[in-house]
Amino acid sequence: MKKLMALIDGSVYSRSVCDHAAWVSRRTGAEVELFHMLGRRDVAGAPADFSGNLDADARDTLLAELAELDEQKSRFAQRRGRLILEDARKRLEEDGVREAASKLRHGDVVETVQEFEGQADLIVIGKRGEAADFAALHLGSNLERVVRASQKPVLVAARAFQPIGRVLVAFDGGPSALKAVNYMAEGDLFKGLHCTLLTVGSETDDHRRQLEDAAHQLRAAGLETDHAIVPGQADSVIADKVASDKIDLVVMGAYGHSRIRNLIIGSTTTEMIRSCKVPILLFR
Repeated sequence: MKKLMALIDGSVYSRSVCDHAAWVSRRTGAEVELFHMLGRRDVAGAPADFSGNLDADARDTLLAELAELDEQKSRFAQRRGRLILEDARKRLEEDGVREAASKLRHGDVVETVQEFEGQADLIVIGKRGEAADFAALHLGSNLERVVRASQKPVLVAARAFQPIGRVLVAFDGGPSALKAVNYMAEGDLFKGLHCTLLTVGSETDDHRRQLEDAAHQLRAAGLETDHAIVPGQADSVIADKVASDKIDLVVMGAYGHSRIRNLIIGSTTTEMIRSCKVPILLFR
């Protein structure tokens, strides 16, 4: 891994995004690039015309004042954005990352991801943003859009970073799950961690073979690995496993037709992401 994108917005999750990005960087040597996006409302433009039936002089005065106010708001948003990036850089330094690049961007977060993800191996984003309703456990409005749009793995940071030692892989044998296993086996990110491969569903010969093949691949890469097939509903089984085994990170596919991989779109698994207290690494 050479580079990762860390998306920050000034919310309480921004610190956690930095901490998770630093964890990845320390284990892989990847460069961290911080991104903060200014929305279109934060950029000065032509002021709206609220002049109505005012005379010419009054109308010109009002429009000039509106334009100045718009410009002030834009300058404030840019100063705030630079401060957010500077605080994030300091946080990364405290976490042991010696160098981090930063970009203050105008426009949409998905457009930024699509423009720069070709240079990155991983994207880190908070589960919720500045406008999130924590009491209602609403997901951040940009999370689903980024996961849908990105072709790279997306690490969804929990509200606060905790040391990661045990990893649960929700494995259903599909392309996304196989991609996740390959990623884990080929890189340095998971070296020294304990991995549990979990298939939720009926225990069939096909399920058992796929699970054992994946476990063998991880063990061959030097990862301590166990595996299990557990019947039941995917979201509840995974949540129970996370709690009972003190799991620190969940790895799973982001899309597909099975109950496990039907993330974001599927209501049951969306609920698991909303309520899960640990970070989740998503693969498409």
